Amino acid sequence: MSTDRFADYGRPRKVDGGLRARSARGAIGRSWWSRRFLEVLESFALGTRLTRGRSYARAGQVLRLDIAPGRVTAQVQGSRPRPYEVSIALATFPSALWTRIEDELAGQAFFSARLLAGDLPDELEELFVTAGAPLFPAAVDELTQRCNCPDFAVPCKHLAATFYLLAEAFDADPFELLHWRGRSRADLLDRLRARRAEATGTAVPAGPSTPDAVPSVVDAVDVLPPVGAARALAGLAATPLAEAVDRFWAAPVPLPDRPPRLATGPDLLLRQLGPPAPAIGGPGLVERLRRAYRAFGPG
Repeated sequence: MSTDRFADYGRPRKVDGGLRARSARGAIGRSWWSRRFLEVLESFALGTRLTRGRSYARAGQVLRLDIAPGRVTAQVQGSRPRPYEVSIALATFPSALWTRIEDELAGQAFFSARLLAGDLPDELEELFVTAGAPLFPAAVDELTQRCNCPDFAVPCKHLAATFYLLAEAFDADPFELLHWRGRSRADLLDRLRARRAEATGTAVPAGPSTPDAVPSVVDAVDVLPPVGAARALAGLAATPLAEAVDRFWAAPVPLPDRPPRLATGPDLLLRQLGPPAPAIGGPGLVERLRRAYRAFGPG
């Protein structure tokens, strides 16, 4: 049997400019979604194959990593001159399921605000599970893993290295996890804005979302109903400062009446406290203080 097919088991060729894991030692993954993804993989009992892949990821052997709906592709440099082609497929959610998820997200201001601000809250995983669309694979056979290296093991170290770099890609942009499941950042945020605007009767913010644009908290506020001072000022026309200098410190709208104060007697504090010790006057001191409070209190 030719030994060429086992050439990959030698030392990998050094790479300049490869994608290197940010973590030099210890665990990879900083956010809850990347750590959760790696926990799921490690729960599949893949053994030392993940360990070898982590070394590849830290050495910068991954040359390219692309995330598309349903498929992650990568090039990983091994010991042969030509890099290996890697792909990891995971089923996307059907359009009808995504629509139901988006309705759930838009119906809860907490999720809408966090997502529009560029964050994935921890509670999002439970929402997807409840909707019948778990974000993470429940079994290893949900992942279709392919690498054209000669190693029969699945995952091989090239696939494992891709998994670790994929986790760090989720750290850098959590929406890549949702993109892998079939909905890009731009599409998801546009749909959430439209649903929130429809629910609150406000206009959809102008300008399409772009994959590279990072939404701000201001985007989230734009589609939520005004509260507090914003609600009181929402119907006022903008006035140039020069025309309002004389009224600068005046309230632009009538202030609400001061809430009624609780009527209490001047000796309320004395009634809340116990009698003092005999050394400082005992019960007699309380009575003297009560008469003094009544004398100096409001008539």
